[in-house]
Amino acid sequence: MLLPVLFALGAALSNALATVLQRKAALTVPKSEGLRLGLILDLLRRPVWLAGIATVITAGVCQAVALATGPITIVQPLFVLELPLALVVAAALLQGRLSRAGWLAVGTVVVGLGIVLFAASPAGNRTQVPMTHWIPAVAVCVAAIAALVVAALRRPEGRGRAACFGLATAISYAMTAALMKTSMHTLDDVGVTAFFTAWQTYGFALFGVCALFFLENAMQSGPLVASQPALTLGDACVSLALGITVYEEYVRTGWWLIPQLLGAALIAAGVLALSRLPLARALTTEDTEQPGEGTAADAGTPAP
Repeated sequence: MLLPVLFALGAALSNALATVLQRKAALTVPKSEGLRLGLILDLLRRPVWLAGIATVITAGVCQAVALATGPITIVQPLFVLELPLALVVAAALLQGRLSRAGWLAVGTVVVGLGIVLFAASPAGNRTQVPMTHWIPAVAVCVAAIAALVVAALRRPEGRGRAACFGLATAISYAMTAALMKTSMHTLDDVGVTAFFTAWQTYGFALFGVCALFFLENAMQSGPLVASQPALTLGDACVSLALGITVYEEYVRTGWWLIPQLLGAALIAAGVLALSRLPLARALTTEDTEQPGEGTAADAGTPAP
């Protein structure tokens, strides 16, 4: 299981860098009250955003290799490290630093993830699944995404709207990973022609585009403290559910659920604490200061 873990960590690091670049780019385009299709066109004219997209592609390649060589229940939970890595990268790029409280939050996420993975002990690496598994999974996820988008559009800018878009992004990311896993196995087992004729290939591309679109709108809708926990924890939870129900992967139950819940609580607490850091807030539309302003010590002090 070392190979998928290494590539999953590489994908998380690449996504962290992309997050910093994309959020900085998102601050340079006009805000919108609804789903603005022109948002992507505006961003295409920003070199920083294009650099972020190139990093996203790198992350996608790493994720594809990880999913092709390991279970989704191991690969996707590792992406909770994206936020801690994003803040470490942001601090480095801005020549700042995380305070003791910031590093404590990073450590909390890492320890929580370790506890969850050890207690769950995911296993299984099914390469193909029948349509009887895909149809209900896709239907439920599409319905949930639609409901969240409608709920977001009915709310003004703020925490509720950002959380809805964040969760819609999370479900889209989870479905992208689930479909990508089958596509990568198709490519490995049958070849390029089968890969480009498999519906899962176009399915993960579609969900991936939707995830990117929802993510950009989540960034502009409200504070990171609302959207990032929904995105981070939602992706891990939905991916875990898809791994178990679609790919029939195994995780330990019984009394092992107790440490799993403890680990999940630590992850949630760490992500929430990280989302409240001024450094994280400076990379969202809620903060009027430029990301580089303030003292280095302020970069890791929790927001009130």
